[in-house]
Parts: sequence; C-alpha cells; structure tokens
Amino acid sequence: MQETRQRILEILKMRGQATVNELTRELELTAVTIRHHLEVLHRDGLIGPPQILRKPGPGRPQHIYRLAGEAENLFPKKYDRLTDALLEELEARFPAEELRAIVDGVAERMARQIPAEGDFATRVGALLEFLNGLGYLATAEKEDSGYRITVANCPYERVARRHALPCLVDTRLIARVTGVEPEHVEQISAGSERCVYRVSEPA
Repeated sequence: MQETRQRILEILKMRGQATVNELTRELELTAVTIRHHLEVLHRDGLIGPPQILRKPGPGRPQHIYRLAGEAENLFPKKYDRLTDALLEELEARFPAEELRAIVDGVAERMARQIPAEGDFATRVGALLEFLNGLGYLATAEKEDSGYRITVANCPYERVARRHALPCLVDTRLIARVTGVEPEHVEQISAGSERCVYRVSEPA
C-alpha cells in the first residue's frame, strides 16, 4: 500500500478518529493531499464516510474520519500464539479420550453452519463453500469411488505443525458433513504442499 495511506490508517487505528487538520499536522502534508488520500481509502472501503464534528460557536464544521471494518484485515493478527497456548493447556489437562470428545464437539458446531441436505455431491459442494470461506482454497475432483478433496492452504498451518487437534477437527468436520470418514492422503503439517482427503460415496 502507498506509504502515506498506510500512515493515515495507522493514525486512525491508534486514535480512533482524526480530522483533516490533524492528519495535515501529523503528516506535514497539505489538506488537499490528505483529502485525496482519504477519498481513495474511502473508495477502497478502508475508511468510513466523513462525519461532521460538532463544535460550539460559529465557524466551518470539520469532518472526522474513522476506519471501516475492512481495514482491520490490514493490521497484524497473531491468533496462532494464543491458539498454540490454548492447545498446549488442553493437551496438558485432558487425556486423549476427552480431547477427542472436544474435537468432535468443535466439528459438530462448525458443521451446523453448513447445509447438510441433498445428495452426496451437494454436501461436498457445501463443504467446499464453507472451507473456502475460511481461506482453505479447497477443490474437489470426482473419482470412481467418490471425491478427492484437495486443500491448498491451511489457515492454521503454524499451529497444526505443532498440534494434531486442528487436523482432527478438519477430518471430523468432513466426516460430519459428508457422512463418510475421510482418508487422509497428504498433510501440509507433515511436510506436504497440500492436504488431500479421499471420501468414498456411500453405496
């Protein structure tokens, strides 16, 4: 991203809001330049529309600018560190049998968000739509016995390389939606470039 626009977003993130005059002083640029960058950021959906700042007394009202929801994706998020710590604590506190029950519960909660109606192909399609909404980059290839599901991106790869539970959640989710226990052919967490599952269509 262009450097000045990045700085504007950072200022809005830290302060919550800012006027053109405040941004002008902070960045040592003209008001015309600042407004141009704000217009571009608004057009890109990264800041909301300007809102009038009510000031007592006469004078031309100023406008304040705030971040839009889309801008949050531009700032670093370290979910993997928290997730890693949570999984370490779970693994330390619970035996394997209880962890499996937790995995099943998580997969069940996720599966409730996926339409599990229709024939086998429809359910596989709904599964792919759900996974891709989470960034999995998943595809399915029809085979004689069913489908070969390929995942090109693991959204929690860093965590999955240290813990087995995330992969187990995926496996149980696929089983819950398709009604078939998948065969795990390749795993990103085991060094492969992708995860591959084979699901056989029920007779």
